[in-house]
Amino acid sequence: MNKNSSKTLLEATGLTKKFGNFVANNSINFEVQKGEIHALLGENGAGKSTLVKIFYGLLSPDKGKITLNGNEVNIINPKHARSLGVGMVFQHFSLFPALSVSENILISLDQKLSKNELEKRIVITSKKWGLSINPSKKVAELSVGEQQRVEIIRCLLQNPKLLIMDEPTSVLSPQEIINLFKVLKNLSKSGCSILYISHKLHEIKEIAKRVTILKSGLVIDTMETKNVSTNILAEKMVGKKVVKLEGKKISEKFKKNIALSVNNLSRSKKNQFGVSLNKINFSISFGEILGVAGIAGNGQVELMEALSGESIGKKEEIVFEKKTIGNLKIETRRQLGIEFVPEERNNHATVPDLRLHENTFLTFFGHYIFNKPFTKKLLSNANQSITKTKEIISKNDVRCPYENPLAKQLSGGNLQKFIIGRSFQANPRLAIISQPTWGVDIGAATIIRQKILNLASSGKAVILISQDLDEIFELSDNICVISNGNLSEIKSKKNITPTQVGLLMGVN
Repeated sequence: MNKNSSKTLLEATGLTKKFGNFVANNSINFEVQKGEIHALLGENGAGKSTLVKIFYGLLSPDKGKITLNGNEVNIINPKHARSLGVGMVFQHFSLFPALSVSENILISLDQKLSKNELEKRIVITSKKWGLSINPSKKVAELSVGEQQRVEIIRCLLQNPKLLIMDEPTSVLSPQEIINLFKVLKNLSKSGCSILYISHKLHEIKEIAKRVTILKSGLVIDTMETKNVSTNILAEKMVGKKVVKLEGKKISEKFKKNIALSVNNLSRSKKNQFGVSLNKINFSISFGEILGVAGIAGNGQVELMEALSGESIGKKEEIVFEKKTIGNLKIETRRQLGIEFVPEERNNHATVPDLRLHENTFLTFFGHYIFNKPFTKKLLSNANQSITKTKEIISKNDVRCPYENPLAKQLSGGNLQKFIIGRSFQANPRLAIISQPTWGVDIGAATIIRQKILNLASSGKAVILISQDLDEIFELSDNICVISNGNLSEIKSKKNITPTQVGLLMGVN
């Protein structure tokens, strides 16, 4: 028993979880105090997700015990977890866009209430915690920050003693992050404990009292955040000093050559939840990184679809190296030297149930990246895919649980390194990359960002679509903002500030 057991809300002792021969959690000892904001930090694949899924009843440990408020518990499922006072807000929201706020909350409540009673409780709860929301409004009409409020309110209505937040700021604007932190600090003062999972070290320093670091399924250390720098946190997490990015060095000769120009690009929204693109105009030179900032749901997906060829338009809308390509499909654009990294890793960038070399084969089927058609001999190309996949894994520090795994068996960060490496293996003339380091730890993020800089330094053009303003300003030469399907004027990074970018995003 912990000597401070009267202050301890949650305590894990010797928690172990295996998946086959892979040990995700190895005899974990961990505790969260009452009213504490406690951060959980670690590389992708360190065991964070497994641990919190055990706390929320999504997984059962193979060994060890969990004590909640001094009582040993066996959390069998999420409903049981909620009844014990454990709530969780996931990184990817589980809301139905066509339903109202109150309807979404009603579906998940263990206690059934009338619509009027529920809406009253939503209003009271939202006012109490500064989470302003209209219970009758459809989720499709809400901003990403407002959708997160719905998820939090859904948890708060069940009076949690422990609230688990998984990467809560990954899709929020700067102002929304400020508002979220106010809410979490107020919850903490009221006695609710917060288990905060994030890769953003400066946020952990700001919001958390203590931080526990996991590595390879083991607890490395638990420290008070006031006593440790972000550099030390990073070093403990990755097991070595995190190398700073090397700046982009580009010859002036590249800057005079236009790689891509977009002319009055417009698209009607596909459905009621989509966003229309309104006369998008911009150009990018070889050797340039153009950062496109914006809050999720403002046309980023539609812009990527139009640039990649998933959405076809007028041929003159998009010009690549003086060739009109607006009417060409994605396969043809790839053959011209354009590569795309979509936001969604699973089901879009990869097929989760296929092995890595099979995903490589599908991507490059019909692609002229090996001096001869990749489709010439099927068996030969399959073998070639295995060889190329091994190269991608080696060059990009992709850490696999075993040789030739399924895509879904990689952690998010390692899968992203594979996807980026696969695209760059083709040595593209132009790379269009959406959310390259979303949910990725600092070690993996540094590797990915350096590869983007290196690609641009070699004279290639890069369009970077990101919600992470730190990333936008760290990598980009020029910056613009997409908001409600409109693209702002492009500004040099030297002539615009993060605050100004935030205002262009439509932040209130």
